[in-house]
Amino acid sequence: MYWTPSACTAKRCWNMPRSARISRSRSSDWNVPLVRRYERTRRTSMTPQPAAWTIAAIMLLFSGCNDRGTAPPPQPQETGVKPGVGRARVIQPPPVVQTRLRTEPVTLHAVPEIVTAPGEVSLDLRQVAKVTSRIAGQAEHIHAQLGDHVKKGQPLVAIGGLQLDQLIEEYLVWKAQADVADNSFRRTQKLRVDDIVPERKLIEDKGRFLESQARYQHIREKLLNMGLSIAELAALERGHQDETHRYTLTAPIAGTIVAQNVVRGQGVAPGAELFEVVDTSRVWVFANLPIEQARKFKEGQPGSITPKGGEPITAPLTYLAPVADETTRTIRIRFEVANTQGALKPGEYVDVSLPLVGAPTLAVPITAITTVENQRGVFVRREQGFAFVPIDSGREGGGWIEIQKGLSDQDTVVTEGVFDLKNVLLKEHIGSGE
Repeated sequence: MYWTPSACTAKRCWNMPRSARISRSRSSDWNVPLVRRYERTRRTSMTPQPAAWTIAAIMLLFSGCNDRGTAPPPQPQETGVKPGVGRARVIQPPPVVQTRLRTEPVTLHAVPEIVTAPGEVSLDLRQVAKVTSRIAGQAEHIHAQLGDHVKKGQPLVAIGGLQLDQLIEEYLVWKAQADVADNSFRRTQKLRVDDIVPERKLIEDKGRFLESQARYQHIREKLLNMGLSIAELAALERGHQDETHRYTLTAPIAGTIVAQNVVRGQGVAPGAELFEVVDTSRVWVFANLPIEQARKFKEGQPGSITPKGGEPITAPLTYLAPVADETTRTIRIRFEVANTQGALKPGEYVDVSLPLVGAPTLAVPITAITTVENQRGVFVRREQGFAFVPIDSGREGGGWIEIQKGLSDQDTVVTEGVFDLKNVLLKEHIGSGE
């Protein structure tokens, strides 16, 4: 007689794994229900054996003992130098680059501190001349005009007038009287020697001679001061008076006419400024310094004058004001600058700089400095090539830069060909993929 499961039992049986169904068919214990046998078999297979648990515990114990004496793996530490192009790596430039390199040892050098200030170009007052008339008259002829370059003594304007005519007339009259008095005095002297004339006659003739001579010399000096030359006065005495009745003003210095205030036919008053002539071959440059800075300088020290968009010009410091400005509390200084090429224009603004030399310090030429990854540094010679070394720099001046950190006096730096070395460093960095 065969066992026939019920519908519920059959459903649970056929949901069992195949191995359970096989073991059921082979089992001799037909009195135990099939589902209970499956659940017992499943619990037995999932329960770990005591030996396995013991082995696992022993292995875990030994593993813990071995790890207790082992140090943890080292962690990377920050060194202060970021990896990348700027780290201290030695590069070997190709021969074509090495031929363009120049090196210099790091030495002690007095790096000047540069004091700067805004300045203004001004005319050298010794190079300025204003031309004025000493008599009243009328401009009859204009010999030069605004912008002309004139030489010393070159005619500028001819002035005619009644006052000049009167002076010339007086000059000629007193010249004639002086000549007559001179002849009379000489003749009286001879007659007095022979006792022909009395002593009083000699004294009277001598007095008239001295008076006429004094008046003649006085008017002569007036005409000479007005600009008439000795040759012109001699021509007056000879009776040549074609042009001598004109008062001719001449250029007192060589330079350029920068102001003209007269035209032909214009009336001229005594003291009226008619022309201004300036010589800009030498100019002044003024600047103001704080009192504490001005104390550090002396007259005669060299400075640098740099016009906007121009090249620096070296000039001596010629003046330090003995008193401070009451408003700004600064000291006015002046440079005397040679300006034969006309680079400086009076009235323009310039940059003024004065070097203040300090104690010698570790320094390199400014041409050795370059920037890699926003870090200033230099290329230092090594046994196998060159290495970029970051630095901390101080003041700059005179083509040198102070080194505060990063180098020693035992190092040798590259001063020429720095750009080529930088290109080699960048190419190696790109090739390494860092």
